[in-house]
Amino acid sequence: MSKPCIITVAITGSLPKKKDNPAVPITVEEQIASTREAYEAGASLVHVHVRNEDESPTSDPARFKAFLDGVREACPGMIVQFSTGGRSGVGSERGGMLYLKPDMASLSTGSCNFPTRVYENPPQLVDELAAKMLEHDVKPEIEAFDLSMLYQAITMSEDGRLKKPLHVQFVFGVKNAMPLERRALEFMVSELDRLQPEATWTAAGIGRGQLEVNRWALELGGHCRTGLEDNVRLDRETLAPSNAALVERVVALCPEYGRRPATVREAREMLSLPQV
Repeated sequence: MSKPCIITVAITGSLPKKKDNPAVPITVEEQIASTREAYEAGASLVHVHVRNEDESPTSDPARFKAFLDGVREACPGMIVQFSTGGRSGVGSERGGMLYLKPDMASLSTGSCNFPTRVYENPPQLVDELAAKMLEHDVKPEIEAFDLSMLYQAITMSEDGRLKKPLHVQFVFGVKNAMPLERRALEFMVSELDRLQPEATWTAAGIGRGQLEVNRWALELGGHCRTGLEDNVRLDRETLAPSNAALVERVVALCPEYGRRPATVREAREMLSLPQV
């Protein structure tokens, strides 16, 4: 078989609520339990946003710490990636938990339109978040919502603001950002391979595009993201019963493309992260 596939599970996000799917984990305890199920199903990396008790998003370091401690105990070796996304805080708040030293954190290197708002990542804030990641030895996952974000990440890695090798996530299906076009993914992967061949990449599809993008990534040799943050359904009529169910769907797809889920040890090696 070709290289193993790192399966990322994005467990909660900033938007889905219990009314959208009762399986969305909101409390830290629910998040840890859901992550454990996804880990046992084959996920080797968890991407996390934390929530207040009223389900609103927050960047509260205490909640991130409780999650990090819980997952490190419940899911030995699993890679923990904090979100620094713009719905969870304003300005420097978005990186206020990086001192906790998760394995990874998300980093968008530019701004774009979302369905009802501008996803603002001004250059000064991008540099600030990148500097905090360097300071605390947190590996960024570059969230590329369009092509310019890929080129900016490469520039930042060439001038020392980001460590090499990069890990890039290409995000498809957010309204007003990058549409569900396979040719767009193929072009961006070819540019990443040309400009930084040692880099790794994954791809995420939002909503109905989740499964299709999983297939593209497996076929093209990348890694996969799934989870209730991006999609609360198995199909149009069926709510996903858990994050683990969405992970299991990717695991079942892997053999079709000569792939298999990466172990946590393999995932750490591919992402140049220390073993634990």
